[in-house]
Amino acid sequence: MSTRPAAAPAEVLEAADLRFGQVGIANVRVRNADPEALRASLEVRVREAPSLFERAPVVVDLSFLSSQPPDAEVAALLDAVRTAGMMPVGLAYGDSATDELSRRLGLPLIAKFRAAYERPEPRDVPASEKASEPAASDPATPNASSSVAPTVALQHRQPVRTGQQVYAQGSDLVVTGTVANGAEVLADGNIHIYGSLRGRAFAGALGDTSTRIFCSEFRAEIVSIAGHYRVFEELPKEFAGRSVQIWLDAGKLQIAAL
Repeated sequence: MSTRPAAAPAEVLEAADLRFGQVGIANVRVRNADPEALRASLEVRVREAPSLFERAPVVVDLSFLSSQPPDAEVAALLDAVRTAGMMPVGLAYGDSATDELSRRLGLPLIAKFRAAYERPEPRDVPASEKASEPAASDPATPNASSSVAPTVALQHRQPVRTGQQVYAQGSDLVVTGTVANGAEVLADGNIHIYGSLRGRAFAGALGDTSTRIFCSEFRAEIVSIAGHYRVFEELPKEFAGRSVQIWLDAGKLQIAAL
């Protein structure tokens, strides 16, 4: 979608286009305010998968610290991220204090993608509202007016090219083609790829640990279920090029041939 003020002369606007789109940016959740500890932790990730993480743009999320560090300490944390080989491009949106911090440091606030970070907290319903709620229908006698239409999977019938991202919000994703190196497919539900998975696949983007990834030819760069990921700089020989399914068991990714 282009932004074009009606009053601006055409020759001025022709110098640039301004567009909004989806960009895959990793989120670094800082759990230790020690810059050296952060640097060492991120260097491990970069060594594991340099093609994925080296010079990767990242959003720095400070919300997992017990309190927001002073500006100088945050600047040191950002330097640690850079020293590790990644490129911080902004701070993850948090509260008003984070907003003020980002302004002082001259960094943008970027909404963090919700993969495995948090779900909306259930709202406490007042007793007065509960009293007005309709009684639940008897499962043996379904009420046609309360039936819910099934969620239809998002179907992507073309190859997913390098640099492209396809996201199935609130549903499964079905890809009937190749997911190229450097391409990303994401879904709140399961992911089915009837072709070669050479790029990145993220299922359970809102934290659903029961989701799975299925693909006809496994050659992935990275796979993730509910935020638990595994990087493949070297594919396990027993799965390379085979049809597989991937799921989460006790917090660890499992892979099996189909």
